[in-house]
Amino acid sequence: MSGSEIRLRRLIPDGQRIIILPIDHGEFQGPRKGLLQPIRTLRSLEGYDAVLLSPGMLRRCSEVFAERRTLWAIVRLNWNADYCFQWTYRDGSHARVLSPAGALALGADAALASLAVGTGSPTADAASVESFARLAEEARAAGIPLGGEIYPGRGPDQFAQDEFHDLVLRSCRIVSELGADFVKTFYTGPRFAEVVEATPVPIIVLGASKEDEAQALTKAAQAIAAGARGVVFGRNVFESDRPQAFLDALNEVVREGASPDATATRYGFTR
Repeated sequence: MSGSEIRLRRLIPDGQRIIILPIDHGEFQGPRKGLLQPIRTLRSLEGYDAVLLSPGMLRRCSEVFAERRTLWAIVRLNWNADYCFQWTYRDGSHARVLSPAGALALGADAALASLAVGTGSPTADAASVESFARLAEEARAAGIPLGGEIYPGRGPDQFAQDEFHDLVLRSCRIVSELGADFVKTFYTGPRFAEVVEATPVPIIVLGASKEDEAQALTKAAQAIAAGARGVVFGRNVFESDRPQAFLDALNEVVREGASPDATATRYGFTR
């Protein structure tokens, strides 16, 4: 068993579901509500297994990971212009910002990189694939698991539901074929089990846009029921008026299979 396989099984244990808290938004969008002081945010919350963050923020938050022995750090290796929503970029341009070996040197337990396909430009798609494939090769050599993330060239709400489902279905398989050890992707609705079945690595569902807490709990429950191994919820946590209460509710839904409606009612989250 390789080093990346050992670390992946620790990150996503067989038969268990995980909650990842992403705080990497500042890498693309600048300061956001709830993340002006990331260390304070991380220390004020309990109930998550791993944190997704930028290389610079991993250095600044290193003491949090030193204090919590079971908390995992997942660091981003590339920068995606499409995540700069304030500038409405739509061409899938990426820039490499860290190597897998560099991620290990910073103390990361896993890494993540995004991939753009279906942008409308075969040249741009090919460049993105080449960059991701090189990171996957280096990650295997370094012994660190690499997650793959797909973001469409336009916002999910710009697609018809079936069109978006087909894009996610194809993209998740493509990024896993290129070497991703796990995939972070969108929940596509009632047919999401098809995405899970077609992807030979664990799938973790992202929260995407900020929703009310009851809606977010429903999305998490539906994704888990379809076979997702966990969730990556950021804004739905740290932009909530009651972030710890939401995390507590999310734990019940994701780990214990609790009813999202009943859990939302019990915690006072209404639509």
